[in-house]
Amino acid sequence: MGYVKAETILPDDLLREIQKYIQGEYVYIPSEHTTRKKWGEKSGTRQRIQNRNEAIRNKHESGYTIYALSEEFFLSIDSIKKIVYSKNRNEKLSLL
Repeated sequence: MGYVKAETILPDDLLREIQKYIQGEYVYIPSEHTTRKKWGEKSGTRQRIQNRNEAIRNKHESGYTIYALSEEFFLSIDSIKKIVYSKNRNEKLSLL
């Protein structure tokens, strides 16, 4: 996230209105809700975790034990159980 000088992008009347409330401070203006990406979408982390979780489920279905999956994926046994036994198999994001 970079900083932009307000006077370079805002109309003068809007800048003066904002200065009534805050002067010389930093203000964070978030993106519109409809344009915001969910956590991990921009970096690809979300997709990697989904792929990892699907691989865990597939291996469990083919006979791998919870303990073996925990060792292979470096996750706790409880984390593996949550992934394997989750009700929504098309979940958007499970555990890290």
